[in-house]
Amino acid sequence: MSSSSSDAASSEFLTQSYSRLRALVSARVAQDTTIPAPASIQAAVSTLPVPSHTGPSNATSQHQHQHDSDHNNNSILPTKGLGQEATISHLHEFTSASLNAQSLSSRYFGFVTGGTLPIAEAADNIVSAWDQNVSVHLPSHSGSTFLEDAALTMLSDLLALPSDDFPARTFTTGATGSNIMGLACAREGVISARLPAGEEGVAELGLLQACQRAGIKEIQILTSMSHSSLSKAASLVGLGHNAIKQLPASPEEPWRLDLDAVERELAREQDEGVVSIIVISAGEVNTGRFALHALDMPKLESLARRYRSWIHVDGAFGIFARALPKTDEFLHLHACVAGLELADSITADGHKLLNVPYDTGIFFCRHPAIVNQVFRNPNAAYLASRAFGETPAIPSPLNNGIENSRRFRALPVYAVLLSEGREKIATMLARMVFLAREMARFIRDSEHYEWLPDPNASPERTHIIVLFRAKNPELNEVLTERINETRRMFVSGTSWEGQKAVRIAVSNWRVDVERDLVVVKEILLAVASSSLE
Repeated sequence: MSSSSSDAASSEFLTQSYSRLRALVSARVAQDTTIPAPASIQAAVSTLPVPSHTGPSNATSQHQHQHDSDHNNNSILPTKGLGQEATISHLHEFTSASLNAQSLSSRYFGFVTGGTLPIAEAADNIVSAWDQNVSVHLPSHSGSTFLEDAALTMLSDLLALPSDDFPARTFTTGATGSNIMGLACAREGVISARLPAGEEGVAELGLLQACQRAGIKEIQILTSMSHSSLSKAASLVGLGHNAIKQLPASPEEPWRLDLDAVERELAREQDEGVVSIIVISAGEVNTGRFALHALDMPKLESLARRYRSWIHVDGAFGIFARALPKTDEFLHLHACVAGLELADSITADGHKLLNVPYDTGIFFCRHPAIVNQVFRNPNAAYLASRAFGETPAIPSPLNNGIENSRRFRALPVYAVLLSEGREKIATMLARMVFLAREMARFIRDSEHYEWLPDPNASPERTHIIVLFRAKNPELNEVLTERINETRRMFVSGTSWEGQKAVRIAVSNWRVDVERDLVVVKEILLAVASSSLE
C-alpha cells in the first residue's frame, strides 16, 4: 500500500470511528444517567483476555481465538491482533458502555471531576492528532510552547493573578502534581534562605546535608484540613506525612487556619530549629469552605516574610471563585479568596471547574530561580534550547516542572479561554454555585436531611460543595448507595464528625439550575420516603 493510500485509509478509519463515538455519546446523554448499568460493566470486564490455562471468559472468545496458547500459556497478549476495525468495534460496543458519565451528566456530583466543554474536546482531538511533546522551547521548531505560555498568561488573568508576579508557571497532571511542585519549591526556598550566600541548596546537596548546613532540625507544614494529596507530596519530597500539622481555628470551623497558632509555630525556629511551610486550603474537599477570609492573607504574608517561611495555596477548585462575577451574591466567596495573589506558589486544576479534559493541572510560582533550581535537567545539552541556537525567552517546560515528556495540555485550556472569554466562564461558574446553593437550601429546610457542617449558616457561604446526611440513622448508613442506585444522580460518600455523610460537588458545564434542582429534589424525597416504608 502506498503512503498516500495508507494516509487515506487511516483518515477514513478515524473519521468513521469518531462519528460512531459521537453517536454513542449522544445516545448516552439522552439516557440521562450518571453511571452505567451493572450489566454493562460486567459485560465489558468479561471481554478482557485471561490466561489460556484458566479458560476464556464467556465473552472473550474473539480475543482467545487470536491467542497462540503454544507461545505462552500465561500471557494475555494475543500473538495475532484483532486488527483495528474489530478492535474499535469492540471498544465502542463494550468499553464505552461500561464507562461513567462524569463528563456527560450535569448531575455527576462525585469527586469534583468537571466535564469537557465541546471546544475543549475538539481541541483535545487536535492534541492527539498532532501529538506534540511540549518539552523544549524551540521557536523555529514548534509553536506549542508559545501557545502554552499564552494560555498560562490568560489563566493568570482569569484568576486575577498578576502575570508578572508569577513568571514561573506550567501545566501539570493535576493538583497532586502541582502540590508536589509546591512543596519541592517550598522546601528549597526555606532551606536556601538559611544557607550562606552562594551556597548550593537541596537540589545539589540533598535534603539531609542542606538542612545540616542551614542549622535546620525539622521542617513542618502548617495547614488546616488539607487534601490527602498534600500528604503524598510531603512524602515524595522527603518531608514525610508527620511533617503536616493541622492548625484548625476551632472545632466548629476546622477548615479555618488559626493564624495565632501559625505565628507560634513559626517562632519555634529560634529555640528548636524548626522551619515552617504554610499551606492554605482554598476550598476544603469535604465542606468546600476556605481556610482564610478577607484580610487574613496580608497578615499571613507578613508573618511568612518575617519568619522566612513559604506560602503555598492548594486552590484546586476553590481558586476559581476568583473568576466569579463581581456581584453581591458572590461577595463572601470573593472575600475567602482575597489576597491569594500574595502566595509564593499556587495549585489549580483545569479538569475540574474549567471543564477541560483530564489530565490538566496548573502550577504558579513567583520564584523562577527556585523552580529552575529544583526542576532543571542538568548535563543534557541535547535538551537545551541554546544547543539548537535558540534564545530561551520562554523557559523550556522540562526545566519548569516534573515531566520531561509532556502532552500538549495547554491547547484545550487555550481553546476554552479563547472561545468562552471571561464573561461566559464566569457565567458557567456562577451556574454551578447557584445550583449548589439551591440544593443546600432544600436540604437545610428538609425534614429528612441535615445540612452540614453548620445547619444555621447562610447558603451564601456555599461555593460548589454541599455536605449533608440523613436524619434517619439507618438510612444514613446506606444513603450514598440509595442515591447512586437511581443512576440519575451520583454522589460521593464521606464522613463528618465520625458519622457517614454525603458530599455533592457541582462542577459540570452542563448544569441547568432549574432542571437539575427538580431532579435532585425528586430523588432525595423518593429515597427518604422509601426508608419509611
